[in-house]
Amino acid sequence: MEQHNPVHAPIPGLGLRSLKTALAATLTALLYALIPGRNPTFACIGAIFGMGADMTDSRRSGGNRFFGTIIGGFIGLGLFWLEHLFWPEGCYWIRLPLVFLGIIILVALCVLFHWPGGVQPGGVVLCIILFNTPANYINYAFYRMLDTGVGVLIALLVNYVFSRKRIEDWFHLKSSKPEIKRDSED
Repeated sequence: MEQHNPVHAPIPGLGLRSLKTALAATLTALLYALIPGRNPTFACIGAIFGMGADMTDSRRSGGNRFFGTIIGGFIGLGLFWLEHLFWPEGCYWIRLPLVFLGIIILVALCVLFHWPGGVQPGGVVLCIILFNTPANYINYAFYRMLDTGVGVLIALLVNYVFSRKRIEDWFHLKSSKPEIKRDSED
C-alpha cells in the first residue's frame, strides 16, 4: 500500500484530501442554499464520493458514482413504472423480484460499459427509487441523478483548483514525494 504523506496535518490523518472533501461538500451545500426548495443531501454525497487523491482518482471515483447513479436511476424508474402499471397502489412483494432483476441488469450494464465501480452507487439509487419514492417518481429520480452530477462536478473542480502541486506552489511547500533520479547511462 502506498504511504500517504499529507501536505500539512496538525490533526493526525487530516490531509489535503480531507480538506478538499470538506470544501467540496460545503460548496455544494452552499450552492443548494441558493436554490429554493432543493435538498443538498444527494449532491453532497456525490461531492464526497467524487473526491479522490488526485484528478485521475477523482474522475474514477466520481465517474463510478455518476455512472452508477444514472444507470441505477433509469433501471429504478423503469421498474417502478412497471410495478405501478400493474399495481397502481404499489405492491411490496412485487418489488422483491424487481430488486433482484434490477441488480442483475445493473451489474450486467456496468460490466458491459467497463464501469464495475458503478454497481454499488447504482444499487443504492435503484433501492431508493423502488422503496422510497414519492408519487412524483420521475422528478424524484431525475433530481437524484442531477444532484449526484452536481456534487461530482464540484468535487472535480475543487480537486483541480486545489491540486497538491498548486497548494505546494502557492505556499512554497516542498513536495513530500521523493524525486526519482535516473542514471544518464541506461
